[in-house]
Amino acid sequence: MGKNRITQLFDIKHPIVQGGMIWTSGWRLASAVSNAGGLGLLGAGSMYPDVLQEHIDKCKKATDKPFGVNIPMLYPNIEELMDIIVRNGIKIVFTSAGNPKTWTNFLQENGITVVHVVSSVKFALKAQDAGVDAIVAEGFEAGGHNGRDETTTMVLIPSVKEKIDIPLIAAGGIATGSAMLAAMVLGADGVQVGSRFAASIEGSSHDLFKEQIVLAKEGDTQLTLKELAPVRLLKNKFYQNVQNAYAQGATVEDLKNLLGRARAKRGMFEGNLEEGELEIGQVSGLIHEIKPAKEITNDLITEFELAKKRAGNL
Repeated sequence: MGKNRITQLFDIKHPIVQGGMIWTSGWRLASAVSNAGGLGLLGAGSMYPDVLQEHIDKCKKATDKPFGVNIPMLYPNIEELMDIIVRNGIKIVFTSAGNPKTWTNFLQENGITVVHVVSSVKFALKAQDAGVDAIVAEGFEAGGHNGRDETTTMVLIPSVKEKIDIPLIAAGGIATGSAMLAAMVLGADGVQVGSRFAASIEGSSHDLFKEQIVLAKEGDTQLTLKELAPVRLLKNKFYQNVQNAYAQGATVEDLKNLLGRARAKRGMFEGNLEEGELEIGQVSGLIHEIKPAKEITNDLITEFELAKKRAGNL
């Protein structure tokens, strides 16, 4: 596979970015993906500042390839995280869940490439206007926190491509090489893969959660809690409690109380499959085994090349 806008932007071999997922994307996963030729990301959304520092230190020791940090801009102590990123010479930052104007100039002035995650054309245009270097357009299929508009990846990518000029990364529902090819045919320059890497040996989430990803079938995930922040979850006891609350006419305050604190940590990191939030994408139904990140990356590229040949025969 030759060079393109994404491999050149990040100085990587393959246009594959590992999603910066909370409780899953630690230094082991990020360094493994970077060593395999993709771009590994540390998921700072579930890290205290000292924990982020530790993961950056370990990631630097484990890889000499580029890696980045994903920061949700709703993070309470974001100034501390940004300070750590600049001090450590991190060169790539993915921002999400907030206004891209807030930090883009600051990061770029410090020599950092900025990518912003969006779920709609409207926000893609705002990100481009804010001067970001690239955009991730994430479809409704994706796991975790998601757009309210329910635009699928197949519709979102060409819609965003039509309106922006900067490099475009597709996300949501991409776990195979054929899906990667489809996204790039629709106009993406690269892909961001979350759920497939969540079910990797190096992922920092609990083994019980990884096993649930592998067991998941079509229809086992649902987007819910739109009144707070839409999130796609595996259906478990906690999810059912949310549905019961809706059936009883729950207010936003009721939903907040039900969600409480650290619900995602309880499920994904501590392995409480009943009471935790288990955030994963629809594509979990296509994930059948837990593999090393290097093997996942190699599979994506091999399948991509095979799919390209098949497409050439159509």
